Amino acid sequence: MTELDPKLLERAGLDRTLGVDYLEVGPERVRAALTVDERHLQPFGYLHGGVSVALAESVASVGGTVASAEDRVAFGLEINMNHLRPVRPGTRLVAAAEPLHRGRTTQVWSVEVRNARDRLVAVGRCTLALVRAELDSGDG
Repeated sequence: MTELDPKLLERAGLDRTLGVDYLEVGPERVRAALTVDERHLQPFGYLHGGVSVALAESVASVGGTVASAEDRVAFGLEINMNHLRPVRPGTRLVAAAEPLHRGRTTQVWSVEVRNARDRLVAVGRCTLALVRAELDSGDG
């Protein structure tokens, strides 16, 4: 199991650009939230489905890395999402990921994205490849 330096979750990148806030990080469950604003919208004023997919892959990949051997990092290999409910700006979303399979070289995580009323907004499954990599807390 990998000990994850909390500074890694604050680095420059897509999560920070989208305003993702990690609420819980562990090998059995990862939860993260964001509040939908103009950065997250498609042209018609609703949440862009790609934001849900990015959020889902982020929580699954963080969980997969924490749940793997210390010399491995999880990378998205395949992801699918069903978008079930439209979302308007101002809505707080919480994504929760839990492992379905944790193998030596691949993992499969289930992800649910819910709104503040605990209604399911999107659901998906992310397959991860575990790759030998060096984790550091620098920005390089």
